[in-house]
Amino acid sequence: MSTLQRLCGKIAIVTASTDGIGYAIAQRLAQEGAKVIISSRKEKNVQQATDKLCKEGLNVRGLVCHVSKAEDRKRLFEEASKIGGLDILVSNAAVNPEVGGVLDCSESSWDKIFDVNVKSSYLLAKEALPLLRLSKAGRIVFISSIGGFQPFNLLGAYSVSKTALFGLTKAAAVQLGSENITVNSIAPGIIRTKFSSALTSNEDAENEIFVKSSSK
Repeated sequence: MSTLQRLCGKIAIVTASTDGIGYAIAQRLAQEGAKVIISSRKEKNVQQATDKLCKEGLNVRGLVCHVSKAEDRKRLFEEASKIGGLDILVSNAAVNPEVGGVLDCSESSWDKIFDVNVKSSYLLAKEALPLLRLSKAGRIVFISSIGGFQPFNLLGAYSVSKTALFGLTKAAAVQLGSENITVNSIAPGIIRTKFSSALTSNEDAENEIFVKSSSK
């Protein structure tokens, strides 16, 4: 556990945070002293992750949240208000229902990808603003991807959605900078998580992804 405790007194929300990258982010924020609200779509996953983090002595609570549902997002911010407000929003939730080139993506999958990966990130940031403005130094972090810089053919539409997050980050940063609210993106590479298993469990796909990543 971190002994720096740089985030004592801070309150954070991390979406899609019951496993993988989101879980690791929530865990580290809590280790640094923040009160953290974790969430995902399934009650069982929320409970398991919350119990695990609490057993580490971390100040964490969990809520079921499908980020595309307005009522679920509202509950996140209501919970934050109950415990003192909000200082940090980490928008991590994302989907990738199809593997393939961007122009092979079905319309339904395209709509779902942009609804969750882009629109929901935008709405989370927009709806968090009233609380973040009460913080002395609000923070918004969008979890993008290395695919947003250099698209992967097997993650075509997903890569485009992550490129869009860079644009959202830049525009929101310009708007909110004067209010001492920073907006940033993190662009991870391919990490072996359950989310990426469709790629990392397939030898041909894995070779294409990791060879391309290492050549950058």
